[in-house]
Order: sequence, then C-alpha cells, then structure tokens
Amino acid sequence: MSEIDRSVRRLTALEQSASTARVLNLVAVHRKMDSDPEFAQSPFFKNRLLDRSIILKHRLRPHEYAYFSSPRPTVTKILVPIDTTDLKAGARYAFVGQKGFDQVAESVFGEDLKPGSRDRQVLDLIDGLPSLDPFLLREHLKRNNFEPARAYFGISDADVTRMHEFVRSEVMALVTMSSSDGPDNQGAQAYASRLVEKLLSQSPESGFEPLKQVLKLSDKEYLDGIFSWRGFLYYKWVLSDLVKPIRDVAAEIVQIQPRGQPDQAASAYIPDARKRIQAAVSQSFQRVQAMLEIYDKAYASLTEEGKPTAFRDFLLSAPDMFTNLGERLAAVQHIISFWRYRFPSGRPRVISATELSDVFTDFEDTLSFATDDAEDDKAA
Repeated sequence: MSEIDRSVRRLTALEQSASTARVLNLVAVHRKMDSDPEFAQSPFFKNRLLDRSIILKHRLRPHEYAYFSSPRPTVTKILVPIDTTDLKAGARYAFVGQKGFDQVAESVFGEDLKPGSRDRQVLDLIDGLPSLDPFLLREHLKRNNFEPARAYFGISDADVTRMHEFVRSEVMALVTMSSSDGPDNQGAQAYASRLVEKLLSQSPESGFEPLKQVLKLSDKEYLDGIFSWRGFLYYKWVLSDLVKPIRDVAAEIVQIQPRGQPDQAASAYIPDARKRIQAAVSQSFQRVQAMLEIYDKAYASLTEEGKPTAFRDFLLSAPDMFTNLGERLAAVQHIISFWRYRFPSGRPRVISATELSDVFTDFEDTLSFATDDAEDDKAA
C-alpha cells in the first residue's frame, strides 16, 4: 500500500459521523459502537484491520490512471489509518482493481482478501456499486447473503418504513394497470404491498415474472433491469429529501468567510472554488433529475398508456444509467453530509482559510465529473 494519503486529513471532520454516500468510515463506527456484541457476531469484514478502515468512492485524477490497466472514472479506495485514534497521521491506501492488487492486499491483510474469500466477496460487491449509500449498500449485501451488523449502516426503522411507503406508491400504478380494482381497493393495496416486499427483497425479480414476458427480455436483461429499477426508485426517494438541503448548503458555501487573514494561496483559491462548486452542484443535480425523468416517462408510458416499449428500453439502459446516477447523487449527498456535520444548522460557521481550502478541495474532487460534463457540452 502507498503512504501517506492527504485526503485522510480532510476526512477528520467525519470521524464522528461514520459514513456518507461516498465514504464508509468503519473507524468511526467502531469508535462509537465497539462494545455492541453484534459487531463480533456480524462484522462487516472479518479481517480486523480491514474492518477498521475507511472505504470511499474515489474519482480518479489523470495522474492516477497509471495504477490501472483499464482505468474507469470512479474506483473504490481503501484507506488504512496509521493511527485510528488520530486520522491526521495519514493512512496507507490502495485502489481495488489496481495493478497488482492481489499482492498488495496479501501484504497488508494476509489471506483474508485473497480472491474468493469472504471479505474479498464483500469488497467486490462494494466495488460494483456506484455509491456507498448505507441503505443501498445494506440491501445489495443482503441480496448476496451478507448481513453485517445493522449498526454499521445507521439506518433507522423510520427510514425503512418511509422507503417502503414511497415504493408502494410508485408500484401502485402498475397494480392498477393489471387489476380491475381501483387503487383504493383493499385487494389492490395488499397486492401492492406484496410487490413492494418482493421488489425490496433479496430476489426482487421473482415477483415480476409476468413483466418479463410482456417486455420480451432475456434472463440477464431482466435480472439486471429489475435490480437497477429498484435502484432508480431508491434514488428517486433520496432526491425528494435533498432538494432543500442542497439549496441551503449551496447558499452557505457562497456566504461562508474563513476566520483570520488567509494566506496568498487560500486567497487565490477560495473565491474561484466557490463558483466552481456551486456550478458543479447545480449541474449534477440537474443531470440527476434528467435521468429520473427518463424513468418517469417510461413508467408512465407503460402504466398510463399501456405501451411497454419505452419501459423495456429503460430496463435495458438502466444498468448503465444506474451507475451514472449513483455516482452523481453520491457526490451531492456527500457534500450535504460533510458540510452539515462540519457546520450544524443554526450554529456559527467558524473555520480557518486552510481548513476551508481543504473542504473545497475535497468537494471539487468529489464533483470532478462535472468538469468532464462541461467539456462534453462544449464539444457538442
């Protein structure tokens, strides 16, 4: 593993908040909950060192492409703190899938991360997701028969209930289309509830077999499409809760002023960084909304017009869009979570210029795909 990673210094503000959609901070989880007996019974990783690491979704910078034979925009990064009581000491790090990853993993974690091992399977599942959103991560692991202690995810029963109610309201249109009962009929309500349980279960595809026949999908197309559909529904639910918070945070980013006299580097960097972050957040939010509108239109075409073609096309393209959507929404969620932990609502926003530069640098790294979007838009 490489040393020392400066990004850990920017993550110190998350030491007590555990995780965001971009960061899975297992160090913080253990610091808060290590006495919980469920941790020993159902660890996230069986390897003790890995179970006290920080895992994040990392947007590769150009100088990091050389780590990979075939680089992809976003990768999974493992940070192993040198001192778990002081993250400022730095960390060793590695990218999942980098050249020689098996050798790097063995040198640090021994046999516990060799291909096919329990911990490697969990890590590969994490690597396959576009974000580390706790709800989505927990459901993805459960679907593949891994159930770490619930405390790792910080999901409340109220959140689970709200998610189920949201999905039930979405699925009701499909129930109404296939039933002569109205949406307020008890039979339709019960059927919708059963479909929701299926859609959010470990094998959601089994509840929608008739849809596979109508849409004329192969087994793989159907399985991938249904899983991604579930992801779209989840992200749509998440987005509904982010509209006000992102507006508030974006306004605070524009208004915040560091304490003291900033040095020359901070004075040159901070004003332009504010503008870039504000523009990138707005663009990311708009693109997330645009992708969700593609789903909404396709679903309406199926349920309101009885035309399955658009929804079939959606399911075929959903796996690729799901990854793109997840990365963008994770970036927005991370910024909200990071900012709101560092600056709780209603309290003074006090920060030095150096610290603010670190926060802005982290946000720009998180939103770096927005720069790529801007270049694509110019080319078009």
